[in-house]
Amino acid sequence: MEIVGLHHAQICIPVGAEDEARRFYTGVLRLREAPKPDSLAGRGGFWLEVGGGQVHVGTEDGVERSATKAHLAYEVTDLDAWRRHLSDRGIEVEKGVPIPGYRRFEFRDPFGNRVELIEAQT
Repeated sequence: MEIVGLHHAQICIPVGAEDEARRFYTGVLRLREAPKPDSLAGRGGFWLEVGGGQVHVGTEDGVERSATKAHLAYEVTDLDAWRRHLSDRGIEVEKGVPIPGYRRFEFRDPFGNRVELIEAQT
């Protein structure tokens, strides 16, 4: 008996903010939207494809997202290009605490969710 992988993770955005979130996650972060089953369509939000898994973007009000360290870390190539890409769009990039073997940084999405981009050092 073992856990063999991560199927999906969920983040939340404010109710009604799907259009802005889609622009950020599919536009700025260049993730692809995944089909959401009809049985869940009425709950708001949307799903994204990330490698072999998914990020489910749900909706929830009354949460102070910028007050938490909870986050998703996206493994990327060319971390420096990502830093420039985000900075050019007015997104404040913060240096992450070093992890041996990796380079990384953090930022907040438009809703306060903490996001990390990480790249293995070669």
